[in-house]
Amino acid sequence: MDLQTRKLNFIQDFLKLESEKAISHFEKLMMKETKANPELKPMSIKEFQKRIDQSSDDSKNNRLTENDQLISEIEKWS
Repeated sequence: MDLQTRKLNFIQDFLKLESEKAISHFEKLMMKETKANPELKPMSIKEFQKRIDQSSDDSKNNRLTENDQLISEIEKWS
């Protein structure tokens, strides 16, 4: 079944709902899924390349955090 057909079927089923609670759940889900996070902004190609270069430089100069060390640090947060 293609996406357009699924959407139409969903709309038909949604229109049959009588539960205020169910509709409220769908409203919250829809808002969550469609609301853009204002803190997340697309990077320019220049910024992306700069971050790649910085990461490569950090790796070459041994400025990395080992996985187990990072996990240990995160566990202390709570």
